[in-house]
Amino acid sequence: MARRNVAEQFVDILVRAGVQRLYGVVGDSLNPVVDAVRRNSAIDWIQVRHEEVAAFAAGAEAQISGKLAACAGSCGPGNLHLINGLYDAHRSMAPVLALASHIPSSEIGLGYFQETHPDQLFRECSHYCELISSPQQMPRLLQTAIQHAVGRGGVSVVSLPGDLAGRPAPEKSIEHALVTTRPTVRPGDSEIDRLARMIDDADRVTLFCGSGTAGAHAEVMQFAERIKSPVGHALRGKEWIQYDNPYDVGMSGLLGYGAAYEATHGCDLLILLGTDFPYNAFLPDDVKIAQVDVRPEHLGRRSKLDLAVWGDVRETLRCLTPRVRAKTDRRFLDKMLKKHADALEGVVRAYTRRVDKHVPIHPEYVAAVLDELADEDAVFTVDTGMCNVWAARYISPNGRRRIIGSFSHGSMANALPQAIGAQFIDRGRQIVSMSGDGGFTMLMGDFLTLVQYDLPVKVVLFNNSSLSMVELEMLVAGLPSFGTTNHNPDFAAIARAAGAYGVRVEKPKHLAGALKDAFKHDGPALVDVVTDPNALSIPPKISADMVTGFALSASRIVLDGGVGRMVQMARSNLRNVPRP
Repeated sequence: MARRNVAEQFVDILVRAGVQRLYGVVGDSLNPVVDAVRRNSAIDWIQVRHEEVAAFAAGAEAQISGKLAACAGSCGPGNLHLINGLYDAHRSMAPVLALASHIPSSEIGLGYFQETHPDQLFRECSHYCELISSPQQMPRLLQTAIQHAVGRGGVSVVSLPGDLAGRPAPEKSIEHALVTTRPTVRPGDSEIDRLARMIDDADRVTLFCGSGTAGAHAEVMQFAERIKSPVGHALRGKEWIQYDNPYDVGMSGLLGYGAAYEATHGCDLLILLGTDFPYNAFLPDDVKIAQVDVRPEHLGRRSKLDLAVWGDVRETLRCLTPRVRAKTDRRFLDKMLKKHADALEGVVRAYTRRVDKHVPIHPEYVAAVLDELADEDAVFTVDTGMCNVWAARYISPNGRRRIIGSFSHGSMANALPQAIGAQFIDRGRQIVSMSGDGGFTMLMGDFLTLVQYDLPVKVVLFNNSSLSMVELEMLVAGLPSFGTTNHNPDFAAIARAAGAYGVRVEKPKHLAGALKDAFKHDGPALVDVVTDPNALSIPPKISADMVTGFALSASRIVLDGGVGRMVQMARSNLRNVPRP
């Protein structure tokens, strides 16, 4: 029997780590690994049209599955294209292993054709980034990279010269058991006791939640009930904490709504739970703040901090809740719930003014209808920019839906590639890409990947022929909009020419039918919705440095639009507020 080569051994280790797909573009230095994948029935090679798509797809797969995903790029320009998607995966704490294949090992450092230094280039967007320099080194180095990605939550990059990949693997090499899941982290008793004392001494406590509350919904609700606390959330916390939440006061940040800002500033103790919310101008500087996070480097880097608690949110609350005294005074909670409902009612009145008759179509209306028609376990991938706004305000989480976006890295063109990774996990699950025309056209070539693999992704294209969020930033800064207009084709016609289902919608009365037909279609579909580029309304008092720093006052919102079914949730929660 012929000995395995290094590429075959590399692929075998990926399979042992649970990797089922390797996303990438074939080429020269990567060919030995691709050939090894071809001959291994336990893993599939997913051919995309651009390596950036490979990295975004792997990141989305990792976020949804919670398991290690992988992507690859050939030497030089090939693996350089991975970098944007890897930044996004790393900042989203998605466990991704990236293979950056390299030029021949004997030529490294000599200015060879396509030479770069991936072991240096990817360091900022990874926990681990190393060059394999010998066959004997490969197994241990790859296994170390995998354990960094899984254990720390983020990206590892391995650079492998193409000539080494084709060499025989050592007959005896160390291949140890792999870490494939992360443990929970419990804080020490002293930190839990200190936090309990702070809560007992406070009259008004607010919880502000991020993506670190994933899997901790029940614990957060039980804790909020015990201390009578309003619960706000960041955008990445929305899908985990907003649903079935009688303490919900909305979201803070530029895209925020409701009473979250007031709740975080009107308390005397703010507890940050699993959030790396980046906009410190939205956080108070005159109240006590405690923070709980599984990543110690996140503690205190956004605001002043009176107590840092290193731990998993769920385990921390399980230990903390029995130790705090139950509060009986609901006045602060009820006041914030009332303010939240009033705030939502105000924007709903603006939204309901003949929005279902307006041409061009209001994007808020598109998002609201999409929310009503999409499956209860749908996965929404959301482009950066205005699509973030519509997802934040209209897509209703329920504990089964997922909302994936470039929420920490803020890249354009993420939605379609992330939908590819999400759909490969489960072809029977509804995957909806909420794409802006700017983001979609940036990586539009990989719409062909949907067709090639017959992936039933539904692309809902918010087509306003504009880079709207950038235009908003320019207007608020007092600049004339420039370079923000797109001259777009009929995207539905392009979809049909590619072999997919495509329909163009220009009138509101045709929207629901078009979405229903697309969702019924057994295969990839694109709904090109022509939306109003002037759907933005600027508040009367807002400064340029506020938008630049994403800092708004509590009483202002950037966009004058609705908030979908959230107003019904707020009205429902008001039933718990005692009437005077």
